[in-house]
Amino acid sequence: MQNSDVVSKELLGVCGMFEQSGLMRTNYLLERSLDVEMTRRRVIANNIANVDVPHFKRSEVNFESELRRVVEDNRRQDNRYPAIMTDERHIPFYVERNIRDVRPRINLDYNTTMRNDGNNVDIEKEIVDASKSQMRYNTYVTSISSNLRMLKLVMRPV
Repeated sequence: MQNSDVVSKELLGVCGMFEQSGLMRTNYLLERSLDVEMTRRRVIANNIANVDVPHFKRSEVNFESELRRVVEDNRRQDNRYPAIMTDERHIPFYVERNIRDVRPRINLDYNTTMRNDGNNVDIEKEIVDASKSQMRYNTYVTSISSNLRMLKLVMRPV
């Protein structure tokens, strides 16, 4: 084995370990949150654009609650019962869910009606939601920038 092979394997091990670190998990969640906020912004813009369309039903993005559920389920230990699975068709008692599998869902709100024509878009609520979304987006960008600055500082040669 050559010297460069040893160095390459060591670097791969460090990179693999680095990818599983808390910082990279945090960066991944922040990047995913940026994508969700962009989706949320498009949905809010669609709601605002259709404020005067009769029978239009508003949509909203659901991501945070599902992410919270996955994180809490993975953290809890009391719901993990051992199961003897002798056949591939057996259903396990507990399957750990990966955070990377959580996707934003766009839900249509059929239950409410704001006006007589069946439209349920409240323009004031949409404007407030758009402002909240923009503030969250700015916070996520600031956090990612801070994490990348910290990473750059750590990786700087001595």
